[in-house]
This record gives sequence, structure tokens and C-alpha cells, in this order.
Amino acid sequence: MKSKNPYIGAHVSGGLRNVIMNAEAIGAECIQFFGASPRQWNVSMPKKDDISFFKDARKQSAIKSVYLHAAYLPNLATADPEMYRKSIDNLVSHLHIASCIDADGLIFHVGSGKEAPKDQALAQAVAGMKEVLARVPGSSKLVMENAAGGGQKLGATPHELGIMLRGVRSSRMGVCIDTAHAFEAGIIEAYTKATIAKLCEVLESEIGLENVRALHVNDSKTVFNSHHDRHENIGEGHIGLQGFKALVQETRLYDKAWILEVPGFDGGGPDARNVSLLKGMFNE
Repeated sequence: MKSKNPYIGAHVSGGLRNVIMNAEAIGAECIQFFGASPRQWNVSMPKKDDISFFKDARKQSAIKSVYLHAAYLPNLATADPEMYRKSIDNLVSHLHIASCIDADGLIFHVGSGKEAPKDQALAQAVAGMKEVLARVPGSSKLVMENAAGGGQKLGATPHELGIMLRGVRSSRMGVCIDTAHAFEAGIIEAYTKATIAKLCEVLESEIGLENVRALHVNDSKTVFNSHHDRHENIGEGHIGLQGFKALVQETRLYDKAWILEVPGFDGGGPDARNVSLLKGMFNE
């Protein structure tokens, strides 16, 4: 990735035929999108023509990094054996799509073990990730996203993410840090130059900063340590403009894909205004 500033982008809709065009329309330099329905267990694989169209469009575009986001349904920590198998199969299918389109990786939520002992839930999640990677060869990475902390979800802390990363022991594993989730989980109370530096030190110790592949750059609609996952537009939430102005000063995060997942100022999802607002902070 370029050394001056990170690539700024967003979660974009439109399917393989339109996602590149829609991303460029809002000024995105990197993208995230769903390779298949995020709310269905059954996965429809993309047609070869659509895959070819996407690859050609990407080559002709300014898009430098591509990630898929997994479905919302999988839970690798569940105590339900049937759901566990369905979760693995669904993640396998989504990672296969990522591999087919040469995406950098598949970002996913690990899930919740609910009342199960934490060690047991973590071990089961690790076993599930190992199976997913074994069933889908290639270079596309499996990227765990940090949780907001509610519902006993795994990965709300850098420590838990590190346990799972070391458990899988694969160069194809990675981590995505969501700024809103970290705030909502109580990991960082306010985004200042000092607290962001401290967070980076913790991430380096627990995960290794080189294993952080992407950032979900979102403001938070809910307060610090709320454990409620609610995204807000840049500057309109409890992190605020000053928090993101501090974040853009942390050069150790410049080699990550910065991906917006905000509601949009018009309510239609990540938009040109959010992208432009974040980009502009690097020039202040």
C-alpha cells in the first residue's frame, strides 16, 4: 500500500457487476461488500461471467484493496452442533467466493458461546477457523473482526483476538479493528493521540500490528462501554471529529485498508461525504 496515506474506502452494494462503479462514485480507494446474501445460510456462487466482469472492472479502476464481509449468521462459538456445522459451511462458501474474485480476505464475526466456558468457546472457534482455511486453499485471508462486547461475543478484546490468532497459526489469518466496536466494548474511552498510541501498543503485543489487515472506521451512536453495536457517520457520534482527527495521525495504521460502514448522511449507506470528510483529515 502507498506510504503517504492509507487507502480510504467503504462497504458498497451493487454486486459484482456494479460494486466497482458504485465504489468509485463515492471516491473509494478500497472496498468491502457481500459476496452473497448476508442473511441466508444457502450461498449462491457467482457466475463465471460476473467474476470476469468484476476482475476486468477492478483492473481498470482506482480500487487497490478488496474485502468481502461474511454473512451475519455464522457462529463458530455456538454450543449447537448443527449450527456450528452450518456456520463452517457458510464461511467456507463465502471464503471461496473471496478466493474466486481474488479478494484480499473475508471479514467475519466469530460469534458467541453464550453460557459456555470462555476457554471452550475460544477453542471451538479456533478449530472452526482451521477447518474453513483447510477447505478453501488460496491466498484470501480469513479476517476476524473485533466485537462490541455484548452477548458474550468472542473477540471483544485484543487479548481474545490474539488467543484465537495464535491458536489457528496460519499466515492466512488476520484481524479487522472496528473503531466503534473498540469504543463500545470499553477498549478505548476516547480517541486521542495518546490513547490511540496505547491501543496500537496493545495490538502489537497481543496480535502483532502486521496482522491487522483492515480498519472499520465508524463513529459510534452509543456511549463508551455500552456493548451496543451501533454505527454513526463520521463526526456525528460519541467518538466525534476530534477522535478521527487523532486517528489519522497514527501512521502505524497507514498500511491497513480504512473501510467505512456508516449509515450515510442521507441514510443510504457510506457516501461520498463521509469518504471526503475522512480523506480531508489527512490534509489538515
